[in-house]
Order: sequence, then C-alpha cells, then structure tokens
Amino acid sequence: MLRRKGQATLGPQEPEPANTEVSDVKYTSRSIEMSQTKAVLIDIEGTTTPITFVHDILFPFARRLVSSFLATPSGAPHIALIREQASQDGENSEFGSVAVPEGEVDDAVQAAVRNVEAWMDRDRKVGALKGMQGDIWKGGYASGELKGVVYPDVPVAFQRWTTSNPPLKVYVYSSGSIAAQKLLFGYSDKGDLLPFFSGHFDTTSGLKTESSSYTTIAAAINLEPSKILFLTDNFRESRAARQVGVRTLLLDRPGNAPLSEEERHGETIVQSFGEVDRYL
Repeated sequence: MLRRKGQATLGPQEPEPANTEVSDVKYTSRSIEMSQTKAVLIDIEGTTTPITFVHDILFPFARRLVSSFLATPSGAPHIALIREQASQDGENSEFGSVAVPEGEVDDAVQAAVRNVEAWMDRDRKVGALKGMQGDIWKGGYASGELKGVVYPDVPVAFQRWTTSNPPLKVYVYSSGSIAAQKLLFGYSDKGDLLPFFSGHFDTTSGLKTESSSYTTIAAAINLEPSKILFLTDNFRESRAARQVGVRTLLLDRPGNAPLSEEERHGETIVQSFGEVDRYL
C-alpha cells in the first residue's frame, strides 16, 4: 500500500561503531562546478530512505517495545516528557492524549503507553514521542536487529557533492530526533554515512511545514536561504521552504504516494539524487 509519510537491548549503552567505509557503492570522480548552491538540506523519509522502512520496520519495532522500555529506569525521563506533552494537549484532545499520573509507576507507564500508541497512530511529530522512539531504536541498532536503509543513489551523491569544487555541505532536517537520524545513517546498509554531514536539525528548529523553521536553519548555518537547496518528498515542506527563499526539489521516489496535480503545481520534481546536480 502506498503511504505518506527479536528482543533488543534497551539499556543506556552506546552502540558499537559501524563500519566507517561505505559498502557496495561506486563513486564517480567527476567534479561539479557549483554555482549558487552552498549547502544541500535533506529530508529522510521518502527522500533518502524508503517510506516502507520507516512505517514497516522502525515504527512497529518501537511500538512492540514501548511498554517494556518505559518500565525500565531509562524510560523514566521519557514518561516525564510524555506527561508534559499530554498535559499541554489536554484530556480527550484530538491527539488521543490522556493524563499521566504522578504516583504509581505501573499506572504512569500504562498511561504513557496509551499516549505513545495514540500519537504513533496519528504520526505526530512531537519531541516526547520522537525522543523515546530514538532511544528504543538505539537498542535495536546496537543489537544488530535494525540497520538503516538508504537508496543506492544517496551515498553516491553525498560523495560527489562533498568532494566537488568547491565542496558542498550536506545537512539533515527530519521530524525524527537528531539522535535517531545519526543512528539511521551511522548504521546504514551502505556503511557509516555520518562523515558526509555538516550538521543535523529536527523539530527543535521548528516544524517542517513552517517557513520560520527554514529561516532558523539558514541562520544556524550562516547562509542566505537562496544558497540552500532542500530535498524533500513533501510538497507542504517544499512550499514552506520556498516562502523564505530556500530553493527546493520534490522527490517522487518509487513507493511514495502519487503526487496529485495540485501537489505538483509549482514544484520541480526529480525521481532520484542522480537528477539533482543540474539544479545545484
């Protein structure tokens, strides 16, 4: 169906470093003559990574372990954040949030799980959910049960852009937490891709559908918005970025939901990172 966007070790341990060599990838030595672009800002889901990996692998993995994870000492800080978010939402809100009690631990865990499941059903982009998911996935990557999936053209493009003349900087902007981003790319099926990145951004910089978020990111990397090229599969994100002068390309990957005529309107659409160079 087309959509939009084993037991793991759950302690606070750091995962073992992944292989730092990118495997099974052949790079070109061609140098790109860059014009106005100084940085490429990339989305993850549906852009660098198949939507199916996120929805069919990562999300079910977190859902399966959420109850046992929140019952551990590592889960206590997350329960506090879930309690705070649920309080902001209000009882019986449109998000399905319920109050998380302060007293009995079992009751708090049960209420926190109800919130997490409701928010996952609605694919909410809130820090309390994304941070908890990231910590659960950390155990999965450490155990080897999870391995990040990226399209084959992605590391090839990263290599090309970052070794061009002059080199481009590559940044990640995702609704997933920065920690989760680093796990996916650090433990990917193409090897450790983290050395390609100059920085990471998540919803602490603002929602991806809000124009002010891109102004914040441009200021953080000390570039004029027009010097940034944003790659995303979400037309709302693309339009929000363009409103403040960031240049955009809309990814239409196989497996992504078909774009309607309204969604295509005004967009420059590409099917892979191999088509991006002409717009740099």
